[in-house]
Amino acid sequence: MTEDQLEQETLSWLADVGYTPVYGPDIAVDGNAPERSNYTQVLLVDRLRQAIHRLNPLVPLVAREDALQQVLNLESPVLLSANRHFHRLLVNGVPVQYQKEGETRGDFVRLVDWDSPSDFPSPQPSPGGRGSNLNEWLAINQFSIKGPKYTRRPDIILFVNGLPLV
Repeated sequence: MTEDQLEQETLSWLADVGYTPVYGPDIAVDGNAPERSNYTQVLLVDRLRQAIHRLNPLVPLVAREDALQQVLNLESPVLLSANRHFHRLLVNGVPVQYQKEGETRGDFVRLVDWDSPSDFPSPQPSPGGRGSNLNEWLAINQFSIKGPKYTRRPDIILFVNGLPLV
């Protein structure tokens, strides 16, 4: 079995359990349906924005957009602290404040729906309309990422709501 055959077999298996396979070059900046502005961008911003709106309909739009900007602007000179901070946002939600009825209110904007164990991708919708309907699960192959020295192209990256997680 060749590396490409293994990659295609893995994508097929991931599709069987509910992931949507996407060919990375198709969504690259110069692809057929670009979803990235450059090769250093690893988040699928429009998909993340849609997920934030889908998961947080009761949070005002301005607060949802603030949460998106907080995720997009994550910076830390120390990788470990940056990873811990992102993990907190991923698990707990992004803290936001907004005005409602003349008061400042706080909330957490969810990036992923963690509330239901049926949230893992499934080819069939789960009872109650939850599961793969709230989170978007993508298996992207050949997704090129330009780093400071090299361009890398992992065989497959798993995305949830536009966030590369595996």
